[in-house]
Order: sequence, then C-alpha cells, then structure tokens
Amino acid sequence: MTTVLPPPSKRQKRAALEIATTQQDFSESIPDAGSFRARILDDAGLPIVEAIEVQFADASEKNLSTIVNTILGRDQDEFLPYRFDVHIPGKDTVVGVFPSSLLTLLQQNGIADASETVITLSARPQAVFRVRIASRELHKIRGHTQPILVCQWAPNTSVKRLATGSGDKMARIWDAETGTPTHKLEGHSGWVLDVRWSPDGERLATSSMDGTVRIWDPQTGKAIGKAFSGHRGYVSSIAWQPYHLWRDGEGARLASGGKDNTVRIWIVNSGRTEHVFSCESSVTCVKWGGTDLVYAASKDKTIRAWDVKTGTLFKHMKMHSHSVNHLALSTDYVLRTGFFDPRTQKLPTTEEEKVKIARERFEQVAKKNDKITELIVSASDDTTACVWDPINSQDKKPVARLHGHQKAVNHVAMSPDGTLLATCGWDNHAKIWNAKDGKFLVTLRVSSFVDFCIRTLR
Repeated sequence: MTTVLPPPSKRQKRAALEIATTQQDFSESIPDAGSFRARILDDAGLPIVEAIEVQFADASEKNLSTIVNTILGRDQDEFLPYRFDVHIPGKDTVVGVFPSSLLTLLQQNGIADASETVITLSARPQAVFRVRIASRELHKIRGHTQPILVCQWAPNTSVKRLATGSGDKMARIWDAETGTPTHKLEGHSGWVLDVRWSPDGERLATSSMDGTVRIWDPQTGKAIGKAFSGHRGYVSSIAWQPYHLWRDGEGARLASGGKDNTVRIWIVNSGRTEHVFSCESSVTCVKWGGTDLVYAASKDKTIRAWDVKTGTLFKHMKMHSHSVNHLALSTDYVLRTGFFDPRTQKLPTTEEEKVKIARERFEQVAKKNDKITELIVSASDDTTACVWDPINSQDKKPVARLHGHQKAVNHVAMSPDGTLLATCGWDNHAKIWNAKDGKFLVTLRVSSFVDFCIRTLR
C-alpha cells in the first residue's frame, strides 16, 4: 500500500518561494573560491566549448547562460535562458538542479581540488515565451447556451481570435482582445466535439456528434463546401496536416477519428477521402506529425502511427493496460502555428517563403544530432502516461513511463519548445515532467478535477 505524503505547510511553501525568487549573490558568498575549467555540452550531448575558465563566484545559471550565448555568437536581444546539469567527475551521477554553491556540491562528492578538475555541464535551453500572470478576469464572453467542450487559439498571434465548440451544436469565433463574439457557426446537428484552426489561419475545421466534419471561413463565418460525411458515429478528434507538408495542387489534408474505430484522411479542397485507417475500438485522439505520420489513440489500449504517403501502418505501440485518452507531440506548437513566428510580426509574402519558414521552425524543435526526433506522449485510464520515440526507436516500448497519478490521466500537453510536459487526471492533480527522460518535476494540486490543456497564449 502506497503512503501518500501530506502537502507542504504554508511555512514550507513560503520558504520555497523565497528561495526560488531570490537571486543569490555569489560574489559575497564565495569571495576567494578560485576558478575551475568548465566543459559545456548542448542538450544533444555535443560540446559547445571544451574548456573555459570560470570563477566559482560567477558560477550561477544566469552567468553561465551569458557565457553560452556569447560563445554561440548571439546578440544580446537574442539570448536564450539555460538550465545546467552538473556531471560529477569520476562518477555516473548527474545533478539536475544547479546548486547555490557549485564548489560545495563538488566537495560533498569527494572532489577535494575542484580547481584542477574539468567540470562537465549540460546546457538545456528554456522556453523563450513570456508568461503573464493572470491575476484577474479579462473578459467574460457569453453566447453559448450549453457547456463549452473545446477551444483553440488562432495560429496568428497578431490576431487574437478564439474558436470554441459547445454542446449547443454550435461553434463560435471570438475576438479575445475586445471580448466580443465575431461569428456563430451553425450547421451541425450534434455537439461540437473538436475545433481546429488550419496552420495558415485561413480555415477552421469542426467535428461533431452528428458524425460529420465541416470547414468554415473564419472571416465570414460561412461554411466552405459540404460537410465531410463518412464516419458511422461521432467524430471525436481532428488534426490538420502540417503546413510544410501541403502538396502543390492539392492543398491541405485533414485527419479525423471517432466512434466507428476509423481514422479518415480527407483532401480538404475536394472533400474526398484519401485513406481510411482502422483501429479495434473507438478513436479518442488524432495527431498529425511533422514527418507525415498520423497518430491515433484508441480505447483498444494502443497507439497507431500510419504513413500517409503510402497508406500503411508505420508502428503499433502497446504498453497501456487501459484506454488511451489523449496524445501530445513535442512539436505540437510549431506545427499548429506554421509560419507564424511569435518573435516577429513580419509575415512571409510568397508560398515558398511560408513553406520554408514552417519547415525551419519544425526542424529547429525536432532535429537532434542531425536527425528528426518527434516525441509523442500518451495519457491513459491506467493512471500512467508514456513517452514514445516512434521514428528513431527500433522497438515498440516507450522511452519512459510516467507513474505518479492515483487515478486516470485524462490530458497531456507539451511546452512549446518540447522540453516539458504536463499531465492532469481525475486525482485532482496536474504534474510537470521532463520530456527528455520522463523525470518528475512538480505537482500542482487543485481542489476539484479540471480537465485542462496547458497552452501558450502568446
């Protein structure tokens, strides 16, 4: 029987917060500690610098980040924040949390003369997205008459539009800047279960309990063409093909999965079904990866990946002992936003530039050691989440299995840079993990269950 530790007290929380928000002054705490030689590796294990002299008094993550950015030749306004892992010399021990005193850490691990030892540090870039604390409600936008089941931000960050789907059989588009409704999308005869913006922001796809998928013009709120019919049950999930994979002359494709145990691939411009892939039970979630693989989670306890170009099964992943509820890709953010780069408001003007930028953004997140590494995370009713590397892994086992939830895991999401993942479940907890190795980082406790996605708004 597992013993559940009590949550920390208010005093412990205040002490931890004070430590986390206080910048240590190393110049005063270690005035004459000398220096050491640092060997700094990137997150792929390749050397950024083989040996550089660093003062122990300056060995803070902030100063080391400045050193790494300078060595990489970045301008100051392009500096990235880094976290550093410390490799203990002569041991297989790696300290994942950078200490307040590096010298003390080394001495505690038997390194008597640290100044004569080369210390290896692994630099992990952190997300550059600015997070604004939500201290008050900005808008309360009324319009739906039944519960809102799904929502998604438009990919263009300069146009703050939000799409929602509801149990009132309608989807709506909202101006989040002013808090006003823009369009009411009517046409479905059942609950709207999923809404997805196309990566170029020009179209919106919706799926419904009525077994259809519809495409809308977000500028006018009018339906584009006829509803896509073919599923013999509700359509639970849809996913657009990444922008850099759109084919000349045919345009975008869309994947949909649902109650009838199938995943359908649609050519959006014509409404024609290109492929129909089968599972053994209902499809709960569909994702379209940057290498043209379509992933589907199912109640049959497995995840399948199909190659859209050949129409064949690429990999069948089995590890969960219960239904798989949700999937997340390490490249979700860059695939969803296509050629819209939040670091610049300048948009490409030609189709070639759009495809080039979309591909470069995908490769920047996915390419490790000159090969594409696109991780996928699955959440299951068996109280676990699994991290998979379907492209590079030769076997069908996950890279890591995440244990810690006491009840079913209902949702999972990846950070925009693909380094962190979050899970939430029916145990009223959300947990944050290291996506690279599945290491647990922190638990966020709430008073009641909330099925939420961790999304980067801007």
